[in-house]
This record gives sequence, structure tokens and C-alpha cells, in this order.
Amino acid sequence: MPASRAAVGTIELAEGLTREYLLHHRLCPVERGASGDLRIAAAPDALLEDAIPDLERAYQCSVVPMLVSDADVVRLIERLVAHADHEAASIELARVTANGDVDDRTADIRDLANQPPVVRYVNLLVRDAYDAGASDIHLEATKDGLLARLRLDGVLNPTPEPPPSLAHAVISRLKLLAELDIAERRRPQDGRIRVRLEARELDLRVSTVPTLFGESVVLRLLDRGGRPVSLGELGMPGGIYEGMTRLATRTHGMVLVTGPTGSGKTTTLYSALQQRDTAAEKILTVEDPVEYELPGITQVPVHRQAGVTFAAALRSILRQDPDVVMLGEMRDPETAEVAVQAAMTGHLVLSTLHTNDAVSAVPRLIDLGVPPYLLAATLEGVLAQRLVRVTCDACRMTYQPNPAQVAALWATSDTESDDLQVDFSKGAGCAACRQTGFRGRVGLFELAVVTEAFRDAITRGAPRSELREIAARDGTRPLAADGWSKVVAGVTTIEEVLRVAQH
Repeated sequence: MPASRAAVGTIELAEGLTREYLLHHRLCPVERGASGDLRIAAAPDALLEDAIPDLERAYQCSVVPMLVSDADVVRLIERLVAHADHEAASIELARVTANGDVDDRTADIRDLANQPPVVRYVNLLVRDAYDAGASDIHLEATKDGLLARLRLDGVLNPTPEPPPSLAHAVISRLKLLAELDIAERRRPQDGRIRVRLEARELDLRVSTVPTLFGESVVLRLLDRGGRPVSLGELGMPGGIYEGMTRLATRTHGMVLVTGPTGSGKTTTLYSALQQRDTAAEKILTVEDPVEYELPGITQVPVHRQAGVTFAAALRSILRQDPDVVMLGEMRDPETAEVAVQAAMTGHLVLSTLHTNDAVSAVPRLIDLGVPPYLLAATLEGVLAQRLVRVTCDACRMTYQPNPAQVAALWATSDTESDDLQVDFSKGAGCAACRQTGFRGRVGLFELAVVTEAFRDAITRGAPRSELREIAARDGTRPLAADGWSKVVAGVTTIEEVLRVAQH
């Protein structure tokens, strides 16, 4: 049987092989070896004796099994089948257009968006993104059609796109699902789609913008059935974990998490809330949007069209007698003022800011109009964080990074020895990590706990440089120092840490 289906890496799904066959035998074709053999991922309970002869006939070559976990086998199977279906859908779309069954210039756009090939492509795109663990789907209008990409572990990766002739149909399909105006292509629109994938409920935040070559769409995937991780699972060093645990269990004051968009700030806030006793305390959150449903916690979504802003919602929920308030973001003077007042009146307030490091939260809040004396009285600690990709264990290899980069990162650590004895490693790229060399992400952290010396400096308006010196004396280590420790442990690479922690 010839191998003639869509490729994943360097392998294709052979004719005659089905998802059911692979799941039953607990194995999946992965890639071609250098000698032309077929490497397959096999679970511990794989039925190799039955399957290997079938695979050798299907691919006309010898088969080399590689032992992986059962979960990895299922994930690889779903990805291989999804890519095969993507290609089939694209072929069908192209065939429909070539036969003249639909004409984008004359057909009603609503009918076109409901054509089976269009529906199938959109469904497979969302399914593939979910299976890959993508956070976003990007469909970007170009002069040659739609460019489709998935954001995996913070980095965009290509995925199969529809034929150029039906680019408008795919965009219109997504706008229909999000209940947007499909006839309006001149202004940005925002909407939501809720889908169910097997037992999981998925929310898709949809954003469209007009561009030079048509509309571009970004879909943010929010897994409503997922669970927030605990503080201990975020990858915090021991001292930072202990400090953050103490801050999260305080009775009053303000604790902030800072970092750029997409750095996991909300996830950390959710983790901090899990340190509280929901049975004995009233905990409320104001979020845009609500990313996880937390049992025992009252969650309020922001709805600007209805007048429910962060500041307005916060004023209202303070009349709900809360013990702990989580505010999704402090982005304007009004919100910052109400948050500080809440912290002053006996509530613990957890929130986020967009700053480069922990100390920069102080001048940022002062810029938002918070008086220094009030900030000094309420601020308890600031956690700055970034996310770095984790080296793929399936294709890990040793290598020697750029010496200048090693020296730059090593200088941020508190290692006293001049003898660098580190076995640096990186991922070579394989089917398990989609040829990226990385699988998953972990946090880099910097915690500044507000001490009496730090409070005095805030009150007298000390410059940022002095605040950094005080924080360093009190034990604050920069983000890059945590990055160095994770490089030494083989968790990530020098280049990855410098990519996200340099500023």
C-alpha cells in the first residue's frame, strides 16, 4: 500500500491505515530514519507482533519501534490523522472551486461559508490546534490567500491553510460562528465561539481586523474544562515559592504579578487563590475574560458595553463583603485607586501589571496616580515572570552555545566559581515536538518582597535604581538568574532564556 496521505514531519499516513487501527495497536508512525527505515512510537502495551508486518507492507521498509508513553502515542496519532484530514479537506476545497460549484464572486457568502469543505476545514483547524496545545490560531490575509499558523509555547508555527479561492469563505465561517456581521469587512470585530471537543468545553475568543489584503482573524483558545495548576507546579525556585505562598495567604494588602501579555500572569494568580480556604472565605474575581471556572469562588466577567469595567465591577464587589479580591489587570488610574483603597480597608488584593521587572511596578503605579505613601502602606510584594520553552526530552542532544551568550547569562547568576562545568543541551527537533526542539513551557520568576527599607524608599520617592539596590540586598534575584539555574538543570536553553529575559 503506498504512503500517500498528509505528512507530519517526514512521514505520511499510508493508505489503508486508520485512526482506529493505530489506537487499537497502540502505536503511530513517526518519521523516516537516515537509512530509510520507519520509526514508530509504541506504547508499553503496543501490539507490535501483529502490527509490524502490516506497517512493513504499507511503507515498504523495515520498522524500528521507539518506546514512549501511552499518552504520547494517542497525541501523535491524533496529530497524524488531523494533518491527513487537513490535506483531504484542502483537496476537496480545491476540487469544488475547480469544478465551478462555487464562485466566490457571485455566490452568497453565507451559503459559501456553509459549504461542507469549509465547515470541515474550520473544524479540523480548531481540533488540530487543541490537540497541539496551541494558545492561539492566526489566519492572516495575504495577497496569496490565508496564512494559517498556531501559537505553540509562545511561538508561531505553520499549519495547513485552505486554497486561496476560499479564503473569504473560511473567514466568513468563523464570523458566522462568532455571531459577527459577515458583511462588515471595514472595521474590527470581536466575538466568541463555544465548542465541545469530546468531553471538553472550549471557548474561542475571536478578533477580526481589516488589512491590506482582506480580513485577518485570531482565535484565542480557552479550555473551560481545564484546571489551574498549583503554585508548586509553576517551576518556582524554593525561596520564591515560599515567599509567594506567604504573600498569597496574607489577610490584607496588595500583591502584584507583572510581565508582558502571554507570560502566564493570570495562571499564577489562579494558583495563588488555591492557597486560600474557599470554605471559610469570600473570594471574588474580576476578569476579562474568565479563563478557568474556580469552584467556591465568585467570578465576575468584564462587560464594557454594559458598563461593567474593572473599576466599576471592583467598586460593586467590595460591597459583597469579600476577604480576597483578584483583579485581572490594573490598566487605568481609576482601577488602581479603587484597588489600593480596597487593600487599605482590610482586603487582600491580587492583580497584574505590564512591567519589565518586579521593581518597575512601583513607578508604574505612581504614574497611574497612586500616592507614594498609600503605595508604601499597601504593597506587600511583586512577582515578575516570563515563560520559556522546555527542551524536548525525546530529541535532547548536547551542544555548545555561543560563549558570549553563556558569559552574559552566567554573569547574572550568583555562582562564585569561575569554573563553568555545564553540559548544555537542546532539542534537535522530532515529531513529538513538531520539529521545534521544545515541548511545554515553564516560568522564570523574580520576587520582590516589600520590606521596611523598601517602604521607606517608596515613601520618599526613591529612583528606580535605588529601589533595585534595596531589593537586591533583600534577596531579589533577577529573572535571568532563575533562567541560568534552569539552563544548568537542562530544563531550557541559553538562547531561549535570553530571548525572553533580556530587556
